[in-house]
Amino acid sequence: MTPPETPIATTVSFDMRAPDWGTPATTLYGAALEMAAFADRIGVDRIGLMEHHGSDDGYLPQPFVLGAGMAAVTKRVRLLLGAVILPLHDPVKLAEAIAVLDLVSGGRLEVIFGAGYVRSEFDMFGVSLKDRGRLLDQGIDTILRALNGERFEAEGRPVFVRPLPVQKPEQIVLVGGGVEASARRAARFGVGFGPMRADLIPLYRDECRKLGREPGRFYSPSHGLPGIIMLSDDPDRTWAALEPHAFHVVSEYAKWAAQEPGTNSPFAGLTTLAALRQSGIFAVWTPDELIANAGKVADHGTFVFQPLVGGLAPEHGWRSLELLEACIPRLKAIRG
Repeated sequence: MTPPETPIATTVSFDMRAPDWGTPATTLYGAALEMAAFADRIGVDRIGLMEHHGSDDGYLPQPFVLGAGMAAVTKRVRLLLGAVILPLHDPVKLAEAIAVLDLVSGGRLEVIFGAGYVRSEFDMFGVSLKDRGRLLDQGIDTILRALNGERFEAEGRPVFVRPLPVQKPEQIVLVGGGVEASARRAARFGVGFGPMRADLIPLYRDECRKLGREPGRFYSPSHGLPGIIMLSDDPDRTWAALEPHAFHVVSEYAKWAAQEPGTNSPFAGLTTLAALRQSGIFAVWTPDELIANAGKVADHGTFVFQPLVGGLAPEHGWRSLELLEACIPRLKAIRG
């Protein structure tokens, strides 16, 4: 018997990029807090906050700080931080940050940990890319043990974290990635999985069962859907406003992807406007087009909206969110 599909989820994400020619960061941060509160009121399922460091455009480097601000202005929406680049952090400090933010949010936190791939970031923190797998494994182990209340030694130092989070750490932590090793890592640690590729989910589930565990929370990318959606009642006008910001985002990701030989990044080579349009990563839809595409959302999948993407003027993001408000009851009815 086929299990029932999960409801169609909605995620509103923020990267907080603020290129010099776009909306100033001071404006974007205030708008992001207001938008988070609005997203919570209209029934959005998750708010996503990303992390990168040393970016000229101010890409969000501290998702836990912004997450705390958003937790304070919301009541029910879950906060999804990721991918947090674990090898760049002290895992004990991260465990403390997770515990405090989970308490502040009343148990609404999820954190996807990634190994990272941008060489300049690793250079900035004095960490070798060659060590990222080892540091990711050590970090996850330390964080889970600490947040389960243990007092222990890790890498020759005593570890004891208090306070403890509302949720069990295995309910908070997910492993991200786009390779088979990431699926096996998530299963081995008994945590959730946030893959870049949907075809890794069966491997994750199989590995969990081999280890005698039920799979944790996982999210499935949806094949054939854009990664970032804006809603509009005048798509041509909105695309004209969005295009330079979208191009900035993909071209900056493409620069990072070029630092990693053999990358599987979907942004690799997206260095022209024509490549941007052909990629299908961004879409401007009417509300009716959103509903018409709901059948393409994978089980455990989501529609993703970025109302301030690449420093976009908040007025466009607000209109997208206002149109989303009317769509959410329709989306929930499809798999309700």
